[in-house]
Amino acid sequence: MSRETVLQKLRDRTAQVGIVGMGYVGLPLAVEFAEAGLHVLGMDLIPEKVEMLNRGESYIIDVPTAQVARLHQAGLLRATTRYEDLAPMDAILICVPTPLRKTKDPDMSFIYAATEGVAKIVHKDLVISLESTTYPGTTEEVLVPLLATDHGLKVGEDIFIAFSPERVDPGNPTYGVRNTPKVVGGVTPACVEIAATLYSAACDRVIPVSSTQAAEMVKLLENTFRAVNIGLVNEMAIMCNKLGVNVWEVIEAAASKPFGFMPFYPGPGLGGHCIPIDPLYLSWKLKALNYNARFIELASEINTSMPYYVINRVADALNDDRKSIRGSQIVVLGVAYKRDIDDVRESPALDIIHLLEEKGATVCYHDPFVASVRLEGGRTAHSQPLTADLLGSADCVVWVTDHSKIDRQFLLDNARLVVDTRNATKGYSGKARVVGL
Repeated sequence: MSRETVLQKLRDRTAQVGIVGMGYVGLPLAVEFAEAGLHVLGMDLIPEKVEMLNRGESYIIDVPTAQVARLHQAGLLRATTRYEDLAPMDAILICVPTPLRKTKDPDMSFIYAATEGVAKIVHKDLVISLESTTYPGTTEEVLVPLLATDHGLKVGEDIFIAFSPERVDPGNPTYGVRNTPKVVGGVTPACVEIAATLYSAACDRVIPVSSTQAAEMVKLLENTFRAVNIGLVNEMAIMCNKLGVNVWEVIEAAASKPFGFMPFYPGPGLGGHCIPIDPLYLSWKLKALNYNARFIELASEINTSMPYYVINRVADALNDDRKSIRGSQIVVLGVAYKRDIDDVRESPALDIIHLLEEKGATVCYHDPFVASVRLEGGRTAHSQPLTADLLGSADCVVWVTDHSKIDRQFLLDNARLVVDTRNATKGYSGKARVVGL
């Protein structure tokens, strides 16, 4: 099969697409390819996910079960736990997690495992794209040797390898896979041409870049930009508190400037699968080149310290009521890492709960999106109903995630003390004393 034949198969949408990793990135991508009429096979090692998809059910808020059911019934979306079932695929997209180890160096085990799994069924004319966020150089250092060199396949002629950074924003009602521009970098010009053609079926706009390294760096720049600016505004919140100034008022006024300023907002710490992690991939890579990424390191230090700052605010607020954290009943509002989603990865709420319990508080949580959560030490906690009795018996409520479903007025009418880390109570008043970040 020639390059032109591969391109034609992608253009007329007769290609079969396999997706390794059916999580927050893989499932929305699979659904968009299936909506475009391509046959998609999702592969995941978690049997429960595969079973749900093969029953036509979704496990992600942003992907409706009705949509999954329709696509599954039409034969366009299936799932498996076996790499061997990917053998007939014309294209395979790798969307696996890339967490950090406790030492803050990259955990590449998921990428290696996925690549080795695909290597078992690799064949000529296969298109492979890595979407997992990683350090610049990963695609050519990891995927090319395992998928091409070891099998005697020539990249750009026999096999086509690319990198395209995922840009999923869970809970975003405006931007999804289809209308978010897709950056694509290939190992060769033929690779980027073919990968761009593949993605054009699922994305309205595809932006080719000159190399896989450039595409890998794009994702790291995007999230480093956010991490550094959030670090700056978190430090601004600390400084404003020391000066007796309302940081939210300052940001709102500064945002009135129509040029040269973009508002970022402070919070209890960073969460999710991108901002707390991705910049440190870049920092780690640069250390190997004897360069210290100072902005990244400083922003990480500030952002990581925010849960401790929140604990100090709680301690000060309770102290004003002649109480200590030890022995206090504390309710944490929200454990998801951002509003109106059920994702708790890297959520600062988990650190805040752990720190409060370490200091002797009795802690429970309420989250309308997260029914249960695994805490430090392996204990499972369950969301408590937000009742007047719960709020009235609490010495302090710590608002960590500003879900829109939480009734602001009800909270302020029934709680005694609220430490609001998100400015969620702005415009509301009640009997509760509110302490800001």
